[in-house]
Amino acid sequence: MYIPQDNYMLLSIINMKLRDSYSSLDSLCDSEDISKEEIITKLKSIGYNYNKELNQFI
Repeated sequence: MYIPQDNYMLLSIINMKLRDSYSSLDSLCDSEDISKEEIITKLKSIGYNYNKELNQFI
């Protein structure tokens, strides 16, 4: 998966994939072969954290 440089675009893509295709951040990262830590770090830098119960970054 291509990881956009714009963190807000990344937020939109990740939340869409979590909503439409994946039951957890772990399954998304495993399936798309991307670094969970990188996603968390990038989205935390703009004030978003992963909520496991809602399965989205809020």
